[in-house]
Amino acid sequence: MVDFKSELREYAQALGIAVVLALFIITFIAQSFLVQGTSMEPSLHNGERLLVDKVSYRLRTPQCGEVIVFRYPSDTRRKFIKRIIGLPGDQIEVRQREVYLNGKALVEPYINGPTYGSYGPIVVPDGTVFVMGDNRNLSADSRYPDVGPVPNKLIVGRALALYWPLTHIGLLRIPPQLQVQNKDTQ
Repeated sequence: MVDFKSELREYAQALGIAVVLALFIITFIAQSFLVQGTSMEPSLHNGERLLVDKVSYRLRTPQCGEVIVFRYPSDTRRKFIKRIIGLPGDQIEVRQREVYLNGKALVEPYINGPTYGSYGPIVVPDGTVFVMGDNRNLSADSRYPDVGPVPNKLIVGRALALYWPLTHIGLLRIPPQLQVQNKDTQ
């Protein structure tokens, strides 16, 4: 005959271990993120779910082109998702419907149309990254004073993979145009 209390205790222990393990993973390794809004279209869409890697930036510095989740500087309870366009020491400027990184116009087939307005030039300060949404004209990003260059301490992690909806499942990759930029700065 099975001892009901013993069986119940085993289930409670298993549940406790699962909760502790899940909290450890969410706190230190990875977590889910829900895309809200259109600021990253056409790359990411409202309602998609991503897996955010929280380990990479403890081992290395961020790279141009990576999509990151960060705490909104003006209200750290909110989280935003944007693409890194500039690293510390890089000069960023927006003019003539193009983004210039260190004096060179970026070729950006991954964005949702030309970038309107003008901005900069500014040099990205140490300990920060300059971020922009792929839907440049509908994105609250580093061009705006309430965001500005994002301090590294506010970065939650790197968007690693899209897992929902299942028809869009896949890894998020750095666009080839920005991979070249990363090689030029190393």
